Amino acid sequence: MMLRQKTWTFLICAALLLVLPLALQNVGQAWVRILDIALLYILLALGLNIVVGFAGLLDLGYIAFYAVGAYMFALLASPHLTDNLPALAAMFPNGLHTPIWLVIPLGAGLAAIAGVLLGAPTLKLRGDYLAIVTLGFGEIIRVFLNNLNAPVNLTNGPKGIDSIDPLTFFGVSLGEPWHIGGFTLPPVTLHYYLFLALVVLAVVASVRLNDSRTGRAWRAIREDEIAAKAMGLNTRNLKLLAFGLGATFGGVAGVLFASFQGFVSPESFSLNESIMVVAMVVLGGLGHVPGVILGAFLLAALPEVLRHVAGPLQSMTDGRLDAAILRQLLVALAMIGIMLTRPRGLWPSPEGRA
Repeated sequence: MMLRQKTWTFLICAALLLVLPLALQNVGQAWVRILDIALLYILLALGLNIVVGFAGLLDLGYIAFYAVGAYMFALLASPHLTDNLPALAAMFPNGLHTPIWLVIPLGAGLAAIAGVLLGAPTLKLRGDYLAIVTLGFGEIIRVFLNNLNAPVNLTNGPKGIDSIDPLTFFGVSLGEPWHIGGFTLPPVTLHYYLFLALVVLAVVASVRLNDSRTGRAWRAIREDEIAAKAMGLNTRNLKLLAFGLGATFGGVAGVLFASFQGFVSPESFSLNESIMVVAMVVLGGLGHVPGVILGAFLLAALPEVLRHVAGPLQSMTDGRLDAAILRQLLVALAMIGIMLTRPRGLWPSPEGRA
């Protein structure tokens, strides 16, 4: 009986997720775009949850892996490199147009290497000290992106990289509308289904990791690293594994972001973004996959939804309140209220499973 109920719940949720963008695109593509951005943040939050929620390693520079994936795809799917490197232009006269089956694994692998490089020097650090070092790593990556435009222009500095190709499936571009059986699927809807598929894979991977021997070892390190080491756990390798696996999610999200936006710049990977992703994990419930999904969705979608609240409030004050600042204030007040009433998060892990 319980299994049948779970099956029906799963099928209903799946049907709603598949139909939702089709219903919203009739109201306005902006609403589907909000869903797309929310799915990207869910993917980021699931990756950070491996590091912070499962292993208990406070990482404030996680957005750097997002940047690594985004810039990797931007360089491999735009005319930027061929325009600035004549030797490469001679090798690829038609430009670089890397297929999806290559860029997503490549983005995940490159971000994983960056995660291990970050984790290796921080193995003996904990708590606040680890947070400061990872914060510095994230800022170093952003500074590099801002300044790697001379003597060889790799990142185009603060101007960013544009003209990025959209992802393609079997030669069919996600940047063009698809016409299927009288229905038109705009690019935002096509990206939604791609993002949803990868988020589902990330959820399955996160749940399996949490229930595995490795997940139990991470929880042991989170609760008491000294005791975990005394029990024979190789805490060094487990920490590096957490950093590497968590970073892969960020790298994949970066590839999707660059394809979706068609433009990347260092401004998209600031410290505020890292703090926002950490807030999503903490707000939803550390270490609990459904809670992390809920927290990421709320914090990604709430600022956009509040545009409809901030506008009238700004009009009531004769424009003395800036709408963008007012939205941030409303989000901050909502977060404070939630954390006061539910300090373990909106959907924390059941007792004994955290």
